Amino acid sequence: MVWDIPDPLLITLAAFGGGVLLGLAARIGRFCTLGAIEDLLYQGSDTRLRMWGLAIGLAGVLTFGMAALDHLAVAENVYWLTPWSPLASVLGGLLFGYGMSIAGNCGHGALARLGGGDLRAFVMVLVMGISAYVMMSGPLAALRVSVTEATTVDWQIRSYAEVLARITGLPVIWAGLGLSAGILVLALGSRGFLARRRAVFWGAMVGLAIASGWAATSHVSTHGFMAQPVISHTFSAPLGDTILYLMTASGGTAFGFGVASVLGVIAGAFAGSLSEGHFRWEACEDPRELRRQILGGVCMGFGGVIAVGCSVGQGISAFSVLALSAPVTLAAIFAGAAFGLRQLITGLA
Repeated sequence: MVWDIPDPLLITLAAFGGGVLLGLAARIGRFCTLGAIEDLLYQGSDTRLRMWGLAIGLAGVLTFGMAALDHLAVAENVYWLTPWSPLASVLGGLLFGYGMSIAGNCGHGALARLGGGDLRAFVMVLVMGISAYVMMSGPLAALRVSVTEATTVDWQIRSYAEVLARITGLPVIWAGLGLSAGILVLALGSRGFLARRRAVFWGAMVGLAIASGWAATSHVSTHGFMAQPVISHTFSAPLGDTILYLMTASGGTAFGFGVASVLGVIAGAFAGSLSEGHFRWEACEDPRELRRQILGGVCMGFGGVIAVGCSVGQGISAFSVLALSAPVTLAAIFAGAAFGLRQLITGLA
């Protein structure tokens, strides 16, 4: 039985395996937040946006489905337990989206590019990881905490599943399952999209990766002997965690879910780029491009921590459990990215 695996190994396998799927999806399936926004705004294509919806819907169906079978403690997930500040979601999302557009990638995308040999992405990952720690526990942490605490709402409701449950009288888990199924049906409601089998497949693989993260961390949190929050994949603070682990592992820094996830994405992207014949070393030849990527990395590191998640963390993981913050943050990321893309097109950056 998979649940007989020792807790640390189970967490590592789930995080690394899910990361590999996310890396492969980025390199082979072209699963990309910024790409989805660009396609919709400038090419009139919603294929990659539907991949995003498919990932959210399938992850939600699997997650709430496991909860309905008492195999997953969905109510203990980190997004439901973290007090929500709508202001933080909006400001953090706008900052992250803007940084993503001027840098040309989010954290997940930068890791995928790094796995394909892009040294510019290596710089971006370093900058984003350090910036995340500056905001999370460094010089700007006190300011972030003060603003977040002052704007936190206490509605006694943690998710849209609970909202629907109160309206309909359904159990929360079944309400969440119904909403997730609705998102899934909406994403698949296009014959043109269904005809793109590769897009459908990799969107589903992303959803599977997110759900497996929830399942493994929930099992260890509920039945294991190690302290483990119920989390899934995200790529803001874990970039900083990985840098810290690589520098201080012998001093006791833990090899946790986030570190294994980051390394898994790089490994999956490396394998995917080799299989497609796309691996090649690339460096930045334009100082202006490097400047934008560094600035974008800072914005994403700050924004991802303020919003308690990045385009994957809030945009898929939090959305899959229907956290209140998820659609607000994702909408802000979209708006910030649209503004940044417009700025680049008009030559203002």
